[in-house]
Amino acid sequence: MNFDGLRVAVTGAARDTGRLLAEAFADRGAYVCLSARNLAVAEQAASVINQRGPGRADAFRCDLAEPDSVRAFAAAVADRTERIDVLINNGAVYIEGDDLTHAPDDKIENVMAVGGTGTLLLTKHLLPLLRASARPDIVNMISACGETGHRRSGAHPAFYAAKHAHAGLAEILSHRLRPEGIRVISLFPPDFVQDGPRQASGDLTARSVVDCVLFAIGQPRDCFIREFHFEQVRPSRG
Repeated sequence: MNFDGLRVAVTGAARDTGRLLAEAFADRGAYVCLSARNLAVAEQAASVINQRGPGRADAFRCDLAEPDSVRAFAAAVADRTERIDVLINNGAVYIEGDDLTHAPDDKIENVMAVGGTGTLLLTKHLLPLLRASARPDIVNMISACGETGHRRSGAHPAFYAAKHAHAGLAEILSHRLRPEGIRVISLFPPDFVQDGPRQASGDLTARSVVDCVLFAIGQPRDCFIREFHFEQVRPSRG
């Protein structure tokens, strides 16, 4: 799968699944604007990509909990490129806990700001660059916690709420942007691991989730894969 020349923006891209996504697109020739709350960590991830090629990457600071940071990131991307072909809304804050009262208010506020307001604002401010693309896609890395009726994760209620907000945004954007040719692709994986054997008896791995994204983006424009839902075959940890 060749994505030579594709221009991709990824949030939460300094580590784990976000970094795997950035590397996977760059490995296939894309130019990646990767962001993280910690600029130094983002720069390290971009350096690895640029040394390896064939694609290249630029690093940016973006704290989705800070609207000014979101707007600054969008403006900086616009200074580097006249279009974005793929926006991957991956940034999120995860906290565990069954009891709503067991997380402090500031942590709950941060989880909601990142998964709700920050993701919405970034999509808004990058939408002009997506509209300038001949093949625009918005990818939402949501979670099974954003599915109606899902109760198997040990995530805190604030994480569930943030993911439902993200899912609601994706739902309406899919409907309203489709006439413009902008595909909105959402993934709802259950709790998964970064590495594993990738076997039926094991946990879902991040690399398998990334492969789903690559597959959806690589489809012809008449093929619109709106959502990926996954069977959670392993027992829940919560």
